[in-house]
Amino acid sequence: MPLIPDLFQPLQSMPLPVVAMRLALAVVLGGLIGWEREVSARAAGLRTHMLIALAAAMFTIVAMELTHFPADETDTLRIDPLRLIEAVTAGVAFLAAGSIIFSGGSVRGVTTGASMWLAGAVGLASGTGDGLLAVMGTVLAVVILWMVRIISTPAHRGQGPDQ
Repeated sequence: MPLIPDLFQPLQSMPLPVVAMRLALAVVLGGLIGWEREVSARAAGLRTHMLIALAAAMFTIVAMELTHFPADETDTLRIDPLRLIEAVTAGVAFLAAGSIIFSGGSVRGVTTGASMWLAGAVGLASGTGDGLLAVMGTVLAVVILWMVRIISTPAHRGQGPDQ
């Protein structure tokens, strides 16, 4: 029995092009969120958000594939999609918490942490094949990150440095 070919067996439920498209969607959408953070010179930027979304999508695809894992009729396979969501959420929350800095009575990095958490959700949606939800979440995130920053800057509130 050759060991090497066993490492590259095809997926059980999804064609490889579908998997590739879901992973690519997660990377692109996570990249859009991360790009905004990168342009804003935040610690967690483009690569971090892309990796978070990719990892979430991969975990989702692996979990979906495990539901099609061949088992004996006597074996019971427990399928609980909420466990996947909880695991990805907890992992990303750990990373996001690391981006939050408390210093001198101020808090920084909360928005970046939230965007990392959202990148995980985008990855989950991409991994399940719900591309429309992933795209809508990404578009809303980018609008929120850009527009709210533009609206909330002191110059736009009439509180510029001259006043």
